Amino acid sequence: MSILNFLKGQALEVIEWNDDSRDTLSYRWPDEDKAIKRGAQLIVRESQAAQFVYLGEFGDTFGPGKHTLVTENIPILTKLKSWKYAFDVPFKADVYYVVTRTFTGNKWGTANPVMMRDPDFGIVRARAYGIYDFKIVEPRTFLKEVAGTDNHFRLDEFQETMRSKIISVFSEALASSKVPVLDVAMRYGELGDALLPVINPITRAKYGIEITNFVVENVSVPPEVEQAIDKRSSMGAIGNLNDYVKFQLAQGLGQPGGGGASGTAAELAVGFGLAQQLMKDGGLTGAATPPPLPGAPATQPAAAAAPAFELLSPADAAKLLGVSEADVMASVTDGSLKAKKIGSAYRITKTALDEFLKG
Repeated sequence: MSILNFLKGQALEVIEWNDDSRDTLSYRWPDEDKAIKRGAQLIVRESQAAQFVYLGEFGDTFGPGKHTLVTENIPILTKLKSWKYAFDVPFKADVYYVVTRTFTGNKWGTANPVMMRDPDFGIVRARAYGIYDFKIVEPRTFLKEVAGTDNHFRLDEFQETMRSKIISVFSEALASSKVPVLDVAMRYGELGDALLPVINPITRAKYGIEITNFVVENVSVPPEVEQAIDKRSSMGAIGNLNDYVKFQLAQGLGQPGGGGASGTAAELAVGFGLAQQLMKDGGLTGAATPPPLPGAPATQPAAAAAPAFELLSPADAAKLLGVSEADVMASVTDGSLKAKKIGSAYRITKTALDEFLKG
């Protein structure tokens, strides 16, 4: 038997691979050190791609179907082998099968907080997690940058690398999106869709893969920010702070003496407001004096009345109104309660307080 006939007898005639696993990304077909003969059949199933590698260089890539290996079908190998016409002698080459189906339900999450600038709370540390789906779209890039010469590359070997890359891109996108923390919970779907155009160009160029679905399941913030969000939500449920303060003061009228020091202050404020309203409506004219304030002596010396220009601190105003200092500052901030800033502190006049109570 001639050497040529011997080689042909030892050559491969059919190359195919059936994948019965769910976690294989690429697989080097075991040639058992046999060569591939001219006219051999290459079978590539759906969700597979076959990549030839000859002496460390990428050869031809084949998609699903049955392919006859002749020089017309393998132009890259023909060039690498310097075949002028057709090859007669079997040749050696590695055949890698790459799985191109979509791999679903892969988890991702931030190991460290993402620093983002929030318009309401300033710099906020946020953590996030979710799931993503991906598929291989560039077999050569994937084999070169990820699997290498691994003869059986599995999903768990790649997940950590992918998770780190996705978190990096997610962190950058979230930080630059300027989406308020309060809105993040309502925009999970929008965040995921918005990140795909940012992530895919990077993953395709770097790893030869494409993210087909990206889901943000949760974005969490530190406890102190959660408390601030809860307080902000409570204020939203209360509605107009001015109306709320008036309601609280009116409630205090029905319970004389029951509110302690803050109750007395509330009664004083309401009585002062009622007197001003009576004067506005014409109920008090001339030199007539307003009726006694609840809980106060029947007669009060004129000198004891506080001048209209007396300046109060936010804490004093809060005691007078029977609310918290934070509520007073919130009213100052939104402009419903006028205040003067002297140095680094705010001061409120009785006139401004009166106007606030009038609404």
